[in-house]
Amino acid sequence: MSDIPTASAPSVTVIGAGPAGLMAAEVLARAGAVVTVHERMPSPARKLLLAGRGGLNLTHTEEQTAFLSRYGERAGVVSDWLDAFSPDDLTAWAEGLGQPTFVGSSGRVFPRAMKASPLVRAWLARLGELGVTLRTRSRWTGWAEDGVTFDTAEGPVVERPDAVVLALGGASWPRLGSDGAWVGDLEGAGAEVSPLRPANAGFDVAWSPILIERAAGQPLKAVSLSIADPRPQAAQGAVGPVKGEVMLTRYGLEGGAVYALSGPLREAIARDGSAVLTIDLRPDLSVEALAARLDDARSKDSMNNLLRKAGGLSPAAIAVLREIPGAIPTGSDKLARRIKAVRLTLTGMQGLDRAISTAGGVQFESLDERLMLASRPGVFIAGEMLDWEAPTGGYLLQASLASGLVAANGALDWLISQPR
Repeated sequence: MSDIPTASAPSVTVIGAGPAGLMAAEVLARAGAVVTVHERMPSPARKLLLAGRGGLNLTHTEEQTAFLSRYGERAGVVSDWLDAFSPDDLTAWAEGLGQPTFVGSSGRVFPRAMKASPLVRAWLARLGELGVTLRTRSRWTGWAEDGVTFDTAEGPVVERPDAVVLALGGASWPRLGSDGAWVGDLEGAGAEVSPLRPANAGFDVAWSPILIERAAGQPLKAVSLSIADPRPQAAQGAVGPVKGEVMLTRYGLEGGAVYALSGPLREAIARDGSAVLTIDLRPDLSVEALAARLDDARSKDSMNNLLRKAGGLSPAAIAVLREIPGAIPTGSDKLARRIKAVRLTLTGMQGLDRAISTAGGVQFESLDERLMLASRPGVFIAGEMLDWEAPTGGYLLQASLASGLVAANGALDWLISQPR
């Protein structure tokens, strides 16, 4: 990053006040740019605030190779972003805002406050001290000659900044501001945009009425999920296992472990009309160890009691086990194998209105390494508008913030190179 000479401070318009946009604004303002942030909603960072109500997962302490694998085919691109803003940098940044952090047992990093609102308040205060102007209820409506247009409460507005950073989000949780309405404007500006699809969303399962009545709303804790591509020629092969928690819903499944596999599951459903998810209800035990427990406990107990006491299964896990067609095996070995490989057919995925994040977006072939649109010099793109995806667990927020920093640094480099 290079600072701009004080005597020639350029103006930069940042559109979107989510994590990527606010990070871009901070980096630009620190370097001496005059920054204005436009946000269509009445207040900034709404999605971040909602996501942080139950415990804001900032990033993860996972080692680098495993961390980057969470970004799939975009791991190479995100690797460059994380070189510029690593998980350690993110932690230091949060603590610099007066938000001490801690590492949970899963390796995830959280602020001690366990919510987003204190961090957002401190961040907005810092941006104000840096001279950043925030304009809310200001919707970007497209391009003007040498500028961008907005629809505000006071009427149409045109700004002609020296550079623009677009960080309007994807199309998930549209009620919070990211509705994907920008796609046409970007395509009109010469960008190639992959279709926006749900990521980190639940999947549909044709549950029986009995399971819905008895188990909907209950979790499957400490399970392991995996999927397999049935095509012999598939290079991807098996995906998983992913350990975590799954929530049973009336429509199917959701939760962190499911979200970690949402990309390949979504593509399998799009390709084949359905996908098979395998759940290991006791990943802590081998088949042999589980079978021995079941065999030792054989008595006059009912099957439910055997599964609960010797199998260590919760009522929700037993309900899922009973969803498999055919009678539950009575032999200890076969029963153990079924417990460790419950195969569920997923028939669909929840839509963008229920998804946590978005897959698809502006293709990287339309950008240079600074995240600038090749067809529109001076316009940079960050966050979920770009064609990448990641599971929850700190990976999504980490890359969003890092992309905002990279786009801002790209804008600074480009501004310095321009004759003034």
